[in-house]
Amino acid sequence: MGILFIIILVCLLAIPIGIYNKLIGLRQRVKNAWAQIDVQLKRRHDLIPNLVEVAKGYMTHERETLEKVIQARNMAQSAQGVKGKGEAENFLSGTLKSLFAVVESYPNLKADSQMLSLQEELTTTENKISFARQHYNDENMRFNTQIEVFPSNIIAGTFNFTKGEFFEIEDQSQKEAPKVQF
Repeated sequence: MGILFIIILVCLLAIPIGIYNKLIGLRQRVKNAWAQIDVQLKRRHDLIPNLVEVAKGYMTHERETLEKVIQARNMAQSAQGVKGKGEAENFLSGTLKSLFAVVESYPNLKADSQMLSLQEELTTTENKISFARQHYNDENMRFNTQIEVFPSNIIAGTFNFTKGEFFEIEDQSQKEAPKVQF
């Protein structure tokens, strides 16, 4: 009878400890995934001044476009939190699209090897950002799910684990598929 009591007591202690440790591990995975997004965003932010400098030499009449890109970059660098960074980065993406649309009207700039190289590097970085966002959202979903399921929700509530925010597109126009017309 004493051994059965000890086994039950050990199980009653081991289960909450295991759940708590799992929640800690999942929270750390979410933090790591967010750090990976930050790494890619920094890379993107570092590329933009070079892109603007190359474009500046060709685009004498497009100063406003270039200034908007730099302003958007600065806003994105200073944004805080998942939602704030998401909004700022989406705005930056929009200004970069404007810049590349303007680049199309400058044949010499469009053919410049440095500009082509920077565009390729930025495209690669955008893909990495996309994958990092997806990974972050996946890890966040696992963590949020663990917080909500029984009996983890009891441990999560006791130790004040809170659900994380997803990195989402807030601008509805960015969710729409581009329209192609012939």
